[in-house]
Amino acid sequence: LRQCEQYLQLHPKMKMVETYDTAGSAKMIAENNLVGHAAICGRYAAELYGLKVLEDDIQTNKRNFTRFLVVTDPCNATEFKNQKAVDKASIAFTLPHSQGSLSAVLVIFSFYGMNLTKIQSLPIIGREWEYRFYVNLTFNDYTRYRQSIDAVRPLISDFKILGEYAEYK
Repeated sequence: LRQCEQYLQLHPKMKMVETYDTAGSAKMIAENNLVGHAAICGRYAAELYGLKVLEDDIQTNKRNFTRFLVVTDPCNATEFKNQKAVDKASIAFTLPHSQGSLSAVLVIFSFYGMNLTKIQSLPIIGREWEYRFYVNLTFNDYTRYRQSIDAVRPLISDFKILGEYAEYK
């Protein structure tokens, strides 16, 4: 609901009820024939459940989109076995709270030809002045990407690859 906050503020008489997911709310309305109810969901979900789209593009940030992470056993993952299909990665790491620590990591990523499409820092609860960095990288060469990861490892802590996938184009 927060992603559509400005739109919802224009309609103060609407009663808002949060559900576990957007498509699930559309399904619930359709299956229970809830007249006078509406779901904030994508066009695909509305069409899938036979609902009428009342208004498009109600999100506050017009460049907003939702990402999904699929978790599976690597032995069962067949979709991205071809490294050539992989050109984007989401990673997370922490750094020591010292001058230039983030800059040093970014210089290495730049050297290896990584394009940072997103970087977000969040404070680590219980650890003053320490942050976890979430980074999305795009690249043309998977080997160079892996080399960049190896090169930054001595400078970072708590490193995790959150996902490697083909960039949506």
